[in-house]
Amino acid sequence: MVWMWSSRLFWKLFLTYAGLVLLAVSACIAIVSGWQEEQLVEQVRRRLHDSASLLRNDLGDGLAAGRSEALQQKVRLLGKQTQTRFTLVAGDGLVLADSEQPGLAEVVAMENHLSRKEFILASRLGEGLSRRNSPTLGEPFLYYALAVDQDGILVGYVRAAQSMASIQEEVGLIRRLIWSVGFLVGLSGLAITYWLTRRILRPIRELTAAAEDIAMGNYPDRIEVHSTDELGTLARSFEHMNSELRSREELLRASAQRQHAVLGGMIEGVLAVDGRQQVLFANAAAGRALSFDPAKVEGSPLLEVVRSHELRGIVRQTLHSGELCQGDFSWQADTMRMFNVYATPLPGDPCPGVVLVLHDVTELQRLESLRQEFVANVSHELKTPLSSIKAYTETLLSGALEDSKNAPRFLRRIDDQADRLHELILDMLSIARIESGAGTLELADVSLNRVVAVCVSDYESRIEASRIELRNEVDSEPVIVRADEESLLQILSNLVDNAVKYTPSGGVITVSCRRELADVVIEVSDTGVGIAAEHLERLFERFYRVDKARSRELGGTGLGLSIVKHLSQAMGGSVSVESQLGQGSTFQVRIPLA
Repeated sequence: MVWMWSSRLFWKLFLTYAGLVLLAVSACIAIVSGWQEEQLVEQVRRRLHDSASLLRNDLGDGLAAGRSEALQQKVRLLGKQTQTRFTLVAGDGLVLADSEQPGLAEVVAMENHLSRKEFILASRLGEGLSRRNSPTLGEPFLYYALAVDQDGILVGYVRAAQSMASIQEEVGLIRRLIWSVGFLVGLSGLAITYWLTRRILRPIRELTAAAEDIAMGNYPDRIEVHSTDELGTLARSFEHMNSELRSREELLRASAQRQHAVLGGMIEGVLAVDGRQQVLFANAAAGRALSFDPAKVEGSPLLEVVRSHELRGIVRQTLHSGELCQGDFSWQADTMRMFNVYATPLPGDPCPGVVLVLHDVTELQRLESLRQEFVANVSHELKTPLSSIKAYTETLLSGALEDSKNAPRFLRRIDDQADRLHELILDMLSIARIESGAGTLELADVSLNRVVAVCVSDYESRIEASRIELRNEVDSEPVIVRADEESLLQILSNLVDNAVKYTPSGGVITVSCRRELADVVIEVSDTGVGIAAEHLERLFERFYRVDKARSRELGGTGLGLSIVKHLSQAMGGSVSVESQLGQGSTFQVRIPLA
């Protein structure tokens, strides 16, 4: 109810209708009141006409005789009987008798009436009507005069008059009654106007409230409008629109959620910018890659979010050309990273924005660099023994084969280089098989004690020749690990072989183990030459050598430690090294316990 008093539309409709109702009622009251007054005056006029006609017929012949007391008393008596004022006037305007005067003397004192309006009209038309205050009595009267003729000669006038006080009182009564009725009718009209205005405004209010709910995202199930007119039709249309909007919003929300899930789950970073190069959207991958919070960058300039003029140049080129552009840019975070960018223009003319898809190619470039380095290393490693074999072979073919002193030495060198070439190829195939997953390891419960014992026994003769002490300090109680036995033996063999190569005579090599939670840590330590700190990070890379000349002299392929790393990781473990130059090295292999 309160809402109506503050509604401007309610007051517009209500005051307009109320004004029309009051205007119509007032007009009706005025018309009816005027008509009623005219009717009363007409009734009095007819009565006066009839009274004057009777008086003319009765006393018209006596007008020529002039004034007399008998005539005065007779007129006075008729006036009392009929409650009407009668006046007899001669043709020259002298009053002959008046029913309101007590005697002839008073009549004689009355002024000439020839100038009165009713007598002027009667002289010309035979009858005359006038409404005015009586100068004699000082009251409002209605006068009606008839001309009296004798043989076609005007001899005087007969006038009948009625006081208007009673008429006005009656008219006032009727007017008050009409105004009372009009007031009741107007009040009823205002009540009906209020009801109609409220009935009209209620559906509009319901529709307005529903529109506000829809604008806020709250979709009502039904709009409470029960009318069957145009507003009812509008409400049904509104309900249909509400249902369609709700369905479409649900579809859009589902589509947005799918899109958000897809973009959020992408490994590639996605950025969308508008024509002014302000960020419209960024997924989580882009935030992680370029070190910003995707939820806080919407609306920010791209150059503030990603301070890269290379990326800005790609965006500007795409906006200008309206075609797909591709480029690269570097980004310095914790480390230098490289990104390949695909910039796709949004549809529209002019181009309203650009979608950027960022591919992190840092790892690809690193792998490409490793591949190139690997090819170069392989080529170099293969070239050395092949060159030696070819040189010795050519020497033998050139006549050295007949030299009984040098020929056997050349053949042994060829055999050594062939063996080295064979080991290199086997190690390369082993790494390739491990990395590709083709050589699937058969993990089982393996006795570490037995594997270490086998490895130590394999190197006994070589240890004795090099005068190096090899100690097996693995616990006497069984240690069972989850591993591939052949791979575990290969790991230990490579580590012990490296220790033997780089430990001088009189040195000590120790193989030990210890338990750490669910793992066992195998340690192979030596008292050899040690490794400088700057080499430790790259020690497990393929073909990486600390001392290249000595490594080749000792017959190493440069792949042993790389094989150790890959085999350890394949069995769910890891490998690490601790070393100081001149103080030996300790290699630690972590393998899960059974």
